[in-house]
Amino acid sequence: MTTTHRDKSSAFLKFETRSQTRKLPIGDRIKARRKALGLTLQELATRSGLSAPFISQAERNLTTPSVWSLMSLAKGLEVEVSHFMEWPQTNQIVFRAAAPKTVDIDSVVGYVDLSSELPDRKMDAVLVRIPPGFAFPPDSHNGEIFRYVIKGTLTAVAGDVEALLGPGDGMHFDGRVTHFVRNDSDEEVLLLYVGTPAFLREDSVP
Repeated sequence: MTTTHRDKSSAFLKFETRSQTRKLPIGDRIKARRKALGLTLQELATRSGLSAPFISQAERNLTTPSVWSLMSLAKGLEVEVSHFMEWPQTNQIVFRAAAPKTVDIDSVVGYVDLSSELPDRKMDAVLVRIPPGFAFPPDSHNGEIFRYVIKGTLTAVAGDVEALLGPGDGMHFDGRVTHFVRNDSDEEVLLLYVGTPAFLREDSVP
């Protein structure tokens, strides 16, 4: 890995330092909203399509939901996704490394939105920064998923397939199979995610 490549990648990751005092941890917000609606864990699981054990862990801040899981929770809890995160909205179609569209979310995982706000957009493109030792919880949904590792090494699981992916390696599969990724290394991973349908749209939430 050359120094030039490393420096270029880091330009995508100039995440702004934001005050967290204005926000409760995500788990506390999930639990508070669920209680306000009078929902049990199982009822929220049915509404969101996520498992009750996963929601329980998320509420106790024992696991960090991905942005895609948060979209499902937002629908189940009848709130805008902005209840959990601030997703940048822009009409631009050209994206510069020096000015990334970072997602403001209380998570150790960093996200940069690479998608434009095209009407009826069919896909999401997101740059994901995964810290050492982090594992996403298993997920499944309709659509297709493409992953491409830019930096680092990542263990990726899709159905019965488990692969160790390094820079330049990719994986394309049906999103309906159970899938997740984890960073078992001691270095940060930079991952390009492209998927359908477009979940991460302003009009895809209530």
